[in-house]
Amino acid sequence: MTESEETIDRYAVVGQPIAHSRSPVIHKLFAQQTGEQLDYEAIEASPEHFETAVRGFGAAGGKGLNITVPHKQAAYELCNDCGPEANQARAVNTITIAADGHLRGDNTDGRGFMRDLTENLEQPVADQRVLILGAGGAARGIIAPLLAAEPAAIVLANRTIERAEALIEELGAPDGILPLTFEALESESPFDFVINATSIGLRGEDPPFPESCVGPDSFCYDLAYSLKDTPFVAWARELNAMQAVQGWGMLVEQAAESFEIWRGVRPDTAPILKQMKR
Repeated sequence: MTESEETIDRYAVVGQPIAHSRSPVIHKLFAQQTGEQLDYEAIEASPEHFETAVRGFGAAGGKGLNITVPHKQAAYELCNDCGPEANQARAVNTITIAADGHLRGDNTDGRGFMRDLTENLEQPVADQRVLILGAGGAARGIIAPLLAAEPAAIVLANRTIERAEALIEELGAPDGILPLTFEALESESPFDFVINATSIGLRGEDPPFPESCVGPDSFCYDLAYSLKDTPFVAWARELNAMQAVQGWGMLVEQAAESFEIWRGVRPDTAPILKQMKR
C-alpha cells in the first residue's frame, strides 16, 4: 500500500441485502465531480452482526457509513448522539465516525425525498392530500418533512392498523396524520400524492392497495428504485395516474446530503441523477 492509498478516507453502505445498492457508484461519481479523495464500498451485515460491522469499520479507520434496510432503527440506537431529523424519525441512515470511535447519526432521507419531490419534480405539497402506503422503516424519514410542508392531510396506511398507530405514536403523535388499513382506503377518494413506502410488489405479488386511491390527478412516488418500472409504478400507470416515478431522485439527493455532512461540499446532483436513470 502506498502512502497516498493510506490517506484516502474510507466510507461504506451497510445493509442486507446490499448487492443491488447503487450507493458506491453514486459516491464515487460525487468524489470525481468534487475532487474529493475517498473510497466507498458495500458491506452486507445481518441484524445480529450489524454492530460488529459498524464498530469494525470504524476501528479499521473508516470515516462514515450509510445505513440501509433493515438497520436504520438499530443505527439510531447505536449512535452516541443524533441530529434533529434522526431524532424525529428515530432512524439513522448516515453515521459519521470520529477518531475516538464516537458515532454521530443523521437522517438525510427526508431532506433527499423533499428535494427530489419539490425541486427536481416540481411538485408542491402544501394543501394536498397525501397517502403514505406502509408504516415500516421506509416511511419514518419522510413523515416529519411532509408534515412541515403543510399538506391538507396525511393518511398513513398499513396492512394492520396497529403498526400504523404505533409509528405515529413513536413520532410523537403529530396532528394532521390519520392511520388506516389498506382495506379502509376503499372509502377514500383519490389522493393528490400516493407514496409507496412498502416492499410489496418487489417480491412478485400484486399491490394490495385499492385502485380507488389513485386517480387521473394523482402523483405517485415509489421510494424503491429499479432499472425497470417497479410493480408499484406499473400499477399506478395502469390506473392512469397523472405521473408515476420511482425513487432514483431520493436515492441521489439523500446521498448528496450525506456526502456534504462528511466532506463539507454538496455535489451537483443533476448530472448524477441523469446518469443513474440512464
